[in-house]
Amino acid sequence: MTFDPHGKHLIAGAWVATDTTFQSVPVSGPAHSFFAGTAALVDKAAQAAEEAFWSYGYSTREDRAVFLDTIAEEIEARGPQITEIGSAETGLPPGRLEGERGRTTGQLRLFAEHIRKGAYLDVRHDPALPDRAPLPRPDLRMIERPIGPVAVFGASNFPLAFSTAGGDTASALAAGCPVVVKGHEAHPGTAEIVTEAIHAAIVKCGLHPGVFSMIHGGMGHEVGAALVQHPLIRAVGFTGSYRGGKALFDLCVTRPEPIPFFGELGSINPMFLLPAAMSARAAEMATGWAGSLTMGAGQFCTNPGSLVMIAGPETETFLETAAAELAKVAPQPMLTEGIANAYRKGTAAIAAQTGVQEVMTSTCDLRNAAPYVFRTTGAEWMANEALSEEVFGPSGIAIVVSDFEEMLAVARSFHGQLTTTLMMDAGDTGAAQRLMPILERKAGRLMANGFPTGVEVCDSMVHGGPFPASTNFGATSVGTLAIRRFLRPVCYQNLPEAILPEDLQGL
Repeated sequence: MTFDPHGKHLIAGAWVATDTTFQSVPVSGPAHSFFAGTAALVDKAAQAAEEAFWSYGYSTREDRAVFLDTIAEEIEARGPQITEIGSAETGLPPGRLEGERGRTTGQLRLFAEHIRKGAYLDVRHDPALPDRAPLPRPDLRMIERPIGPVAVFGASNFPLAFSTAGGDTASALAAGCPVVVKGHEAHPGTAEIVTEAIHAAIVKCGLHPGVFSMIHGGMGHEVGAALVQHPLIRAVGFTGSYRGGKALFDLCVTRPEPIPFFGELGSINPMFLLPAAMSARAAEMATGWAGSLTMGAGQFCTNPGSLVMIAGPETETFLETAAAELAKVAPQPMLTEGIANAYRKGTAAIAAQTGVQEVMTSTCDLRNAAPYVFRTTGAEWMANEALSEEVFGPSGIAIVVSDFEEMLAVARSFHGQLTTTLMMDAGDTGAAQRLMPILERKAGRLMANGFPTGVEVCDSMVHGGPFPASTNFGATSVGTLAIRRFLRPVCYQNLPEAILPEDLQGL
């Protein structure tokens, strides 16, 4: 059955309309009207979230785990409808959305399992030592506790896994924090149907309705600004552009009471192609890179948008092969007209820079994007900050250095990244060892002989990195460690056991 959006916001269990509307701009199918969010709605949602925290923040781990499992079940029950409207709104193929839906429900269940085990609480106990000289030691117990209501911004490029019920929402709910989501205008219908699934889970589990609210943004910045500045919001999860994220980050840190802003803002994910690997398989690596660069029209935060390679015949083979492979790729629709326009401007800006050559050029129109590849020298790269700016889409730049020493210098010049990759063979081990101390300081995830566009959701994953990849280098937005963003340690000294948190009793 086709899903027909009603366009309303969910505020503390009630579907709410406002006085103004905006239109969705789908890739295919009819547009729909959605009610625009307001600062007044933000206030109602935040007030309800704070009220919900007094019960939800002190609920059992099992109750929260059941809630997360139930959200996953409700999303799955709406699977075909989610795929249909998600594909129409974003242009993403059904297979991609079905896979992303599986990732979304999978990470909900992963967090349910994670909190059932309890290790994330980092429980610590130093028993009292009343006879210790010269001073006795009190009984000290420590545990991680939820921080309160959390704001989550839906991402344009992942309408499911990084949006309404995505990793930020799942980890915050797992921690015991109510959530207020700002839906993304690129896929408001998808946000609405997933919100319906969460609302159904709240009702089934008998939870306070303020544990989750969703507000459509509309076309301005009012809702986002009101959300991050609301005094009851205790932290923010964001995935999006550098410009938008940095503006919200600045609002968070200039509040009367600053709060953490966990923003993922941009990355060009450099790949270092080392000599032995290039000698053995330059063409093979080029083919793989072309596929990774254009996957999903390049609209991944882990898109490998930069290459560092040493000048020589293998580099020419790589670039010629990559250009030939990319020429076979048809233009793909981008998520929004705004993203497509930014992509055209970004590639034009790179092409206009001094010392840049075009390896692969294309023609983009309206909402479609085709691949671009540029090349420059190490010296030009290090002298021109503009070359390191992210161009969101299937665009790459090859930095051709004169020797390995210049490769090391280029590595040091990179800003913070989500990922860095070493393409290497056994003969490259010495070079890789010299690069490793640099790359560890530049990225949250280091990999070898692969492409970074797949992000495994598991205990060990780090999806974050030094600024501007993210605004908090000690956090991750993917994997079970993401829950730590919405917890804080509390120490209890000499408290009677009866009033301690349940997980501290009986130690």
